[in-house]
Amino acid sequence: MLSRLFAPKVRVSAHCDLPCGVYDPAQARIEAESVKAVQEKYQANDDPHFRARATVIKEERAELAKHHVSVLWSDYFKPPHFEKYPELHQLVNETLKALSAAKGSTDPATGQKALDYIAQIDKIFWETKKA
Repeated sequence: MLSRLFAPKVRVSAHCDLPCGVYDPAQARIEAESVKAVQEKYQANDDPHFRARATVIKEERAELAKHHVSVLWSDYFKPPHFEKYPELHQLVNETLKALSAAKGSTDPATGQKALDYIAQIDKIFWETKKA
């Protein structure tokens, strides 16, 4: 009898412990855009001090982009999303690997590749928001 008295009257669910609802691939895209821009600036400058600073910044931004993609994968996307978009696991994996490659490279093409993958995640993300 006490268990019925204290049983929840309304059942709710959320995608995380504190449902803020603030998820957006734009966070990853902005960081990846920074990676590519730094790679371009690195290529245009021969100063070793500038290049050293650029390398540190590029690596930090790539890690932040990886973090934002990982948060989407682990906190936002749920089983129904993976059922509807079976390519999502592989896409996230390829995105993270592309960001790792961009982190270790000064070639802007690697930054662009990461951006291209993030654009695919962005498309799926906004389709899930419509559902």
